This record gives sequence, structure tokens and C-alpha cells, in this order.
Amino acid sequence: MLITLDDLRRFAVARSLFKPTTLKRALDRLGFVQADPIRAPARAQDLILRHRVKNYHAGDLERLYPRLGIEEDFFVVYGFLTRPIQALMHPRANAGVPAEGSNAWPAAREKRARLLLEFVRAHGAVHPREVDSYFSHGTVKNYWGGSSKATTHLLAAMHYRGMLRVAGREGGVRIYAAQRHGAEPADTAKRLARIDALVDVAVQIYAPLPGPCLSDLVRRLRFAVPQWRSELKNALQRVKQRLSQARVGGVDWYWPAEEDVARFAPPGSVRLLTPFDPVVWDRDRFELLWGWVYRFEAYTPAPKRKLGYYAMPLLWRDRVVGWANLSVENGKLKSEFGYVESRAPYDRSFKRELEAELDRMRFFLSIGSQTGI
Repeated sequence: MLITLDDLRRFAVARSLFKPTTLKRALDRLGFVQADPIRAPARAQDLILRHRVKNYHAGDLERLYPRLGIEEDFFVVYGFLTRPIQALMHPRANAGVPAEGSNAWPAAREKRARLLLEFVRAHGAVHPREVDSYFSHGTVKNYWGGSSKATTHLLAAMHYRGMLRVAGREGGVRIYAAQRHGAEPADTAKRLARIDALVDVAVQIYAPLPGPCLSDLVRRLRFAVPQWRSELKNALQRVKQRLSQARVGGVDWYWPAEEDVARFAPPGSVRLLTPFDPVVWDRDRFELLWGWVYRFEAYTPAPKRKLGYYAMPLLWRDRVVGWANLSVENGKLKSEFGYVESRAPYDRSFKRELEAELDRMRFFLSIGSQTGI
């Protein structure tokens, strides 16, 4: 069967934006949800889940986290993932936090980590402030060039290595508890099976993928399994053999073999997506599917922004036709829109569906309803 770009667009939208379900089932189906601390108007993890979970409100994930059987950890980026997936990645013996490089820890840091781990085990769960008041390790230069408390920095590094887990949060601050992971795979076959399983999870989230994007996605698993990063190149070749493939517009596209690209109908709704949503996450794939360049500009100096601080792609049916910048002022939702074609779509149902999406956003943010765009 001839696969077209229209088929791929519908497929990309419909398979990711599945029918809303419970929070637990949505997390199990996704496997991984990217996290980001910016609230504009809510955090990325909440904005991702609101499309996929019935009656979801901003903050539900953090509030219910201890009961969901999930963990915070690095996958292709940092986020929330189910425990069976996390178990595939650990133990990360002698692994440094991605921003620090892959060098082994010096002996002094290893000693501090052991003492800190004993402290956490003795207390059950700890706030970084509690740890810092006990150890007073001073400050260090953090990943962004600023200054962080050394104990907070070490807690994050121990979490990445698998010595600690995030037990929950207080006001957005991680609360840590001790963690133990199982043994490393006993032989080569079991190690390769783990790597392949992680690759399949990533593909399941972000497919369909053009060849270069698939390669980049597999390389990003170096954050998940730094101990096996040298084996990811061969894992890429293996996954290409497992996936379905079609050449569309001179580009090779890949997706899970059991899925039928051509069976999806375009949805009839408007969706405002976080820049980190799986539908728009890969910017190169975005440009191939929708024909224009989208950029996340939160870290771009204001005078150089073209779309806005946190421009949310505006999905109409199976087309991303523009973007929106949302904020809450005086308890009301404020929205500003931009369009690829310089104006909103002519379709009369577009305005109705956009109003419905803004009402869903107000419900999600727990603010009052209002009319007008």
C-alpha cells in the first residue's frame, strides 16, 4: 500500500492522542512523560497528560505520584516513567550525571555519597534542606553556570546513579529516599534484550519517525543507559529490522511493525500542545510533517522571539496551523494566537472547537469559564 505524508500526519496525531483514560492507564500506555519546570500556564508533564487523562487537573501527577507506581528519572530526557521501564536502565554503576560527563567519581565524592546515603536510610525520606543543614558541604557550580548547594547537587547525582529515588515533592522540591536496584544482566543476550526493550519503548512514544530522527532518538538513550552507550549504534541497526518502513517524499519513515498507518481518520478537534508533547517533540519531524519551523523560545532573548516565550503548537484536526501563548491573569485565562497562514482557518467549526479547547484548558487549570477568544 502506498503511504503518503497525509497518512503519516494522521497516524502521528491519532496514535499519540489516544482516547482519554485513567491516569494510571495513561502512564502505563505512554511509559514515559517528559518533565519541565516552566509553568506557562502549567508544567509540561501536566500539559501532556491533560489530553490523555479524563478530568485531569494541573498538579494531579505530583499529588498522586506516591500511589502511581512511577519514578522520576532520565530516559531520553528527564521525566516520569513506569518502574518496569526504569528497571531496564539500572544499575548505572559509576555513571556521572549527563551534564557532568561520564568520568568516574573521585574518591572524596564517593565517600560523601556513602555518608549521605547512610543519613537518608536512617531518616527514611529527606528534604535537601535537611541534608544541607546536617552536612554543610558548601556550594558548587551547577549545570547552568550558577551556584547550587553541594548537597543538593550530590543528591541529584546519587539519584541519577540509582542510589536514591524521588519519593515525592514538597512545593516542587524533590524529597529523596534510598533505593536499591537489581543486578546487572548476567550475560550478553540479557543485556541486549534490555537495550532493545528500551529502544522499543522510545519508538512506541515518538513514532512514526524519519530515519535521522530515529537515529537521534536511539543516541539519546545514552542518558538512560550510559553504561551501554557504546552498544546503541548496533541497537539502531537491530530496531530498523524490527520496524515497518516506507519511503515518503525521499525520506525513510519507521514505526512499530504491528501498526497500520493508513487506518486512522483525522480528528475533528483543536488541541493546544506543550512544546514537549510527543506529537511535536522532535522538531525535525515536526517540520517534515507540517511544513514549517517551530522553535521553543523560552530561553531566547525576548527581542529575538518570533512565536513567544512558551508558544504552544495549535493542532487543528491533523494540521498544526499556528500557536498560542497562554497565561492566567486575575483568575482568567488570557490567550494570544498566531497562525502559519497569517489568519485563523476559514472553517466555521474551527472557532467552535477552539472555544471548546480553551474551556478544557480552564477546567484543567481550575479557573472560571468565560466567553470570547
